[in-house]
Amino acid sequence: MASVGDEGGGVTPDSKKLARLARQSGHRTLAEQAFASLHEAIVTGVLEPGERLPIEELAEVLTMSPMPIREALRRLDSAGLVENIPHRGARVTELSVEDLREVYTVRLELEPLAVREAAASFTDEDAQAANEALERHRRAIEDGRVGEAWESHTDFHFALYAPAHNRWLTRLITPLWETSERYRHASGPVEWRLDERRREHEEILAACVAREPDRASLELYNHLARTANQVSARMGGGELFALRPGADAKLAAAGDARPR
Repeated sequence: MASVGDEGGGVTPDSKKLARLARQSGHRTLAEQAFASLHEAIVTGVLEPGERLPIEELAEVLTMSPMPIREALRRLDSAGLVENIPHRGARVTELSVEDLREVYTVRLELEPLAVREAAASFTDEDAQAANEALERHRRAIEDGRVGEAWESHTDFHFALYAPAHNRWLTRLITPLWETSERYRHASGPVEWRLDERRREHEEILAACVAREPDRASLELYNHLARTANQVSARMGGGELFALRPGADAKLAAAGDARPR
């Protein structure tokens, strides 16, 4: 998407998609609608890395005043998805393998900690919430509903972390998560088969249900490390993180055992 609108004020096809995202954002304030629409557009690549975000043009496309657009851009800046350049305005943050490495270095510390704390007191209600999110994720992927797949994938992981009852962990993980999802979309379709990724999710959840904090942490660490390495490879980079022994061997054995 070269620009939100062309020089003559027309609306590009991607601008129409951005406007459609706004209509689908539900019963929210205008600022929340603007944030949700721009957030999804950035994460899914409708708005590309480095693309300028002129407030007046965005307001026209989203059919709202500039004020909620400004508020949405401030929130996106705080999340690391947008950068405001003095005297030049806002633009979508660029992507790089080095930034990917930095993001996942922090995620690999925080998220295994969160799931370790959560697994120690995981309840049947917690398991139900995670299972429901995982099922929504499966259906959305099979139906090709990208936005819903992203949302349900997020819901699943945060359902795993919620029983830790640590608000600071959630606050720290959230912007890193959003940036990571953007890399996953930008790097194109992941080559792993869906059943393998689903099995990873199920292994993490099973460890939580069994209240095995160390196993849950290990499964999640390797799940995140695999994702980072796959995305890096598709961006032309090398392996970023070594897998920790244990979960990867079990996963490989399960893969070898399934019918060809």
